[in-house]
Amino acid sequence: MTKDKTTKNRIYNVLAILLIILFVIPQTRAPIQVFFHKGFSYINTATLIDKVERNTVSNLNWDLVSDNGNRLDFNATKGKVVLINFWATWCPPCIAEMPSLQELYNDYGDKVIFLFVTNDDFETVEKFKVKKSFNFEVFRPLSESPEELRVHSIPRTFILNKASEIVVDETGAVNWNSAKVRKQLDELLSE
Repeated sequence: MTKDKTTKNRIYNVLAILLIILFVIPQTRAPIQVFFHKGFSYINTATLIDKVERNTVSNLNWDLVSDNGNRLDFNATKGKVVLINFWATWCPPCIAEMPSLQELYNDYGDKVIFLFVTNDDFETVEKFKVKKSFNFEVFRPLSESPEELRVHSIPRTFILNKASEIVVDETGAVNWNSAKVRKQLDELLSE
């Protein structure tokens, strides 16, 4: 083996060991995971469900409370476009997609109902929002969600049209501030 190849192999080995160590240390694991999930989110895009395959949320009886103390009866969303994001402050893929959701919320918050739903306590949520400079309202469920909106992993995001049909159902980090999502929302709003 040549000296250059040996040096290159040593550098790769040191970098691999360093990366493994960073993944083992709890304080560095989360930021690295968020970084990778954020990168993957730009590959993942939200896809519309074909009209014949869409499920309708049949039971809109779902009560939520926001971090501002506002109560929401999900029945009030009927006839509106709704984006529901199930997430948590400790979830790296959730954290990775939040900046794109915040940007989308900034531009569509007055036209689309955004429900950021978590089981985290509001004190933890508020610290997270301040640290990340997020200004959207966060909700906690007071009752069980409709069957069609039950989740087993997070992040999971649904977009409902005005007829309460699920038109987007995505699990994992997604770039929600893409031109494709904006076009989808514009089309749903014009229906």
